[in-house]
Amino acid sequence: MLDNDGIIVDVRTENEFLTGNIENSINIPLSEISTKIKKIQVEKNQPIIMCCASGMRSATAKQILKASGYTNVVNGGGWKSLEKKLNK
Repeated sequence: MLDNDGIIVDVRTENEFLTGNIENSINIPLSEISTKIKKIQVEKNQPIIMCCASGMRSATAKQILKASGYTNVVNGGGWKSLEKKLNK
């Protein structure tokens, strides 16, 4: 997905994000996802990988984006496990 102009969106709070994150990921807290996703000019069919601490908030964020018409959204789960998968 990342090879096809995909992005990683981390939906943890800013403080959580600052304690550690995936390089080049974008921090948009879950409470702000529906308004701020529009500001980063993501295409509706662009690959978006959601992550958070455990996968719960990213699952909710995925549902919000899908309901808003984004078609290529996946829940990457917890950021630490996602980072390990990306570095293999």
